[in-house]
Amino acid sequence: MSTTPLMPIMPEAFLALTSATITTLALVAAAIIVAMWAIAIYNRLVTLRNRFRNAFAQIDVQLKRRYDLIPNLVETAKGYLSHERETLEAVIAARNQAVSAERKASAAPEDAGAMRSLASAEGALGGALGRLMVVVEQYPDLKANQNMMQLSEELTSTENKVAFARQAFNDAVNGYKIYRESFPPIMLAGLLGFGDAAFFEIESPQEREAPKVSFSR
Repeated sequence: MSTTPLMPIMPEAFLALTSATITTLALVAAAIIVAMWAIAIYNRLVTLRNRFRNAFAQIDVQLKRRYDLIPNLVETAKGYLSHERETLEAVIAARNQAVSAERKASAAPEDAGAMRSLASAEGALGGALGRLMVVVEQYPDLKANQNMMQLSEELTSTENKVAFARQAFNDAVNGYKIYRESFPPIMLAGLLGFGDAAFFEIESPQEREAPKVSFSR
C-alpha cells in the first residue's frame, strides 16, 4: 500500500507565519494595555469629579437655607426701615439673582462658567446684605427686635457653614484639577468629556467676609 509523502513546511513560510502571529499578538496586547490605561484614567476622573460634586451638594444645602432666611430678615426690617425701601429691594434683587445662579451651578458643579457666575452673584448678595446691616445699626429698636436677633444668629451660623463647605469643595476641585492636568490624563480628559472645573471663590476681600449681623443689645 503506497502512502503520499507529507509536504515539508518551508522554513521561509514558517518564519513568515510566526512573524505575522507575533505581530498580531503584540498589537492585540498593546490595544488591551491602552484600553485598560484609558479605563483607569476615566474611572479616576469620574471619582474625583463625583467627589467635588458631592462637596458642592453640602454648599447647596447651606446656600438654600441662607436664601430662605433673607426674605424673613427683610420682612422683619421693613416695619422699621420705611425710608430704606431701595436698600431692602436691593437685597431681595441680589438674593433672587443668587438663587438663579445657584440653580445653574447645582445642576452642573463642573461647569466653570456657572461656578464663576455663582461666585459673582454671592459677592453681590454679600455686599447688599452688608449695606443693609449698616442701616440696621442706626435703628436700636430694630437691633433689639427678638425675631431680628434670632434671624441674625441663624444667618451667621449658616454663613460659617457655607465657608466651611466651600473650603471642602475647593479642596476637592483642586484634587481634580491636579490629576486632570497631569500627564498622561491631560491627553485623554478632554476626549473623555472631562472639562476644567472652577473654584468657588469670591474675589473681593470684603465680600469674603460674612455680613456683620450681630444685633446684641
